[in-house]
Parts: sequence; structure tokens; C-alpha cells
Amino acid sequence: MPLLLVTTAGLIALLFAIGLPGAFLLGAMGAAMISAGRGATMKLPARVFTLAQAVVGCLIARSFTPVLFRTIGQHVLLLVGAALSVLLVAMALGIVLTRLRVFPGTTALWGSFPGAATAMVLLSDSFGADMRLVAFMQYSRVVVVAVTASLVARLSGLTGAAAPHPTWLAPVSWPSLATLLPIILVGGLVAPRLRIPAGPLLIPMMLATVLQCVGFLRVELPQPLLAASYVIVGWAIGLRFTRDVLRLVARALPRAIASIATLVGACAAIGWMVARIAHLDALTAYLATSPGGADSVAIIAAGTSVDVPLVMAVQTGRFLAVLLLGPTLAKRAALLTEG
Repeated sequence: MPLLLVTTAGLIALLFAIGLPGAFLLGAMGAAMISAGRGATMKLPARVFTLAQAVVGCLIARSFTPVLFRTIGQHVLLLVGAALSVLLVAMALGIVLTRLRVFPGTTALWGSFPGAATAMVLLSDSFGADMRLVAFMQYSRVVVVAVTASLVARLSGLTGAAAPHPTWLAPVSWPSLATLLPIILVGGLVAPRLRIPAGPLLIPMMLATVLQCVGFLRVELPQPLLAASYVIVGWAIGLRFTRDVLRLVARALPRAIASIATLVGACAAIGWMVARIAHLDALTAYLATSPGGADSVAIIAAGTSVDVPLVMAVQTGRFLAVLLLGPTLAKRAALLTEG
């Protein structure tokens, strides 16, 4: 455990230094993969992992504000068209990877789905996919998309002030936290007993969203709590990467990277068409259709002069579409690959 803590701290510091989004999660996952690859057999308590999932669910709910839903309503046709186009491309790539036997079962499909990477990984585990390999595909794409989108934003000349770093010692909204804690406890301790797929993530997300939309609370989470939750999720995923899994990942790496590059390129083409049809600037359309995590895209968009509400509306709408349609699409695509 001491070695895992030291390695985690070192990797997080390195990722922070180079400005990569999701440093806590990716650093913890990388450190746990190193430990597992060296033969460590540590395992996190199940309740700790489900509580961390509940915090992530509340974090996702923070984006689902009435303003966001109004923006979605104003651009519903654009949102539906962009979301379905990206979903179809992602599903096609997942089917190709499955047919090529790059990854087993529906793993390639969940790994190809665009959206919040952490949510996709947690959902995939509830629907029979290999969470370790889904995590590898999702977070590899997060890195590629974050780097690509940052370069595109910089080359476009539309970059503004840098996005602010989290304020670690910011005052805590105690009333909000007091309301969220029971939701987190319900998600982490009660939801697993309900046998709802991805319940520890989805139940807190839905409860917090409803309460926020009716004005009962504003979702605010202390940065230390978020950081700890990301580290726990990263460890839980990374510790599953045994030596056999790492060998499989190494063999699949070239084709997985090729699929990621294809998806990024296809989404850029969709973004170009959206810009032409909806008369948007190219960078807004590119970021809106980018297949990375909504959180990393939000960080990049905040440092530019693009239409941030529209970018987040399309990103969030696509995440909701994957959330609702993902299990069905994965099952249908799995049947196609068996045929």
C-alpha cells in the first residue's frame, strides 16, 4: 500500500504538471496498474468503491441545470442529429473491433461509446463487459481527445484565459453538502442491494438532478472529496489489470489507437457539417461533437471564446442518449457481431 500511495502521488503530480485533465483518476489508475502488473493482489472494499461512484454520480448531476435543459430544448434538432451521428459511428467501430476479436463480448462497444468516460466504465461493468479493457479504451481516447482538442483550440487562435484550477481551500457550502451526503450514502450503501445496473452511479445522479432542478439544492462538492473519489475509482479499475490483461492490452494497442483516431476524425467531419448547417463557428462545432469526456471538453472550452453552453448542451445530451440507449445498442450490436 505505501508504494501504491507514493506512485499515485507521483503520477498525479506529473499529470498536473503537463495540464492533462482527469489527473487524479488517471494517475491513480496508472499507479494501480503498475502495482497489479508487479503481482500485487490488493483489493478495495466494495462499499468504498460504491460510495466513490455515488460521488461521481452527484458530480455528473451538477451539470444538469435548468439552464442546460433550456439550451438543449432550443437546439434539440441539432443535438439529436449530432448525438445520433456520433453514436452510429462509435457503434460501427465497436462492431468492427468485436468482429476482429480485438476485445471480447460487448467490451469494444462500451469502449467506443462517447460520453463521460468514468460513467461508461462503471456502466459497462453492470452490463457484462470487461471494465478493465473498457477503461483502457475510454481513457486512451480521453487523452487523445484532450491533446487534440487543446491543439485545435490553440491553432484556431480563439484561446482566451486559461481555465481556473480547482480551489482546494474554497469555502464549503455546508447546507448543500448536508443534503448531498444522504444521497451519496443511499447510492453507496443502499443502491447495490437494489440490483439496478450501475445503481450506485445512476441513483444519486437522478436524485441530485431532480432536487437541483426544483431548486431544493445546488450541487456543490468539496474538491478534496472529489479528488478522493477519483483516486478510489482509479485504484478500483487499475488493480484489475493483471499481467494477463496487460498482455492483451499490449496486443490490442495498435488497433485500439487506430479506432480512436478514426472516431476523432469522423467526429471532426460531423462537426464540420454541423458548423455548415447550423452556421456555427468551427471550433464550437468541433468541441461540441468531440468524442471525449464532457469534463475535459468543458475545461478546454472554458479557455476559449466558443459558445460554451451550446458545447455542453450537445455533450450532455449525447451522454444522456448513451445512458438511455447504450445497453440496448450494445445488446443489438452483440447480436449483429454473432451473426
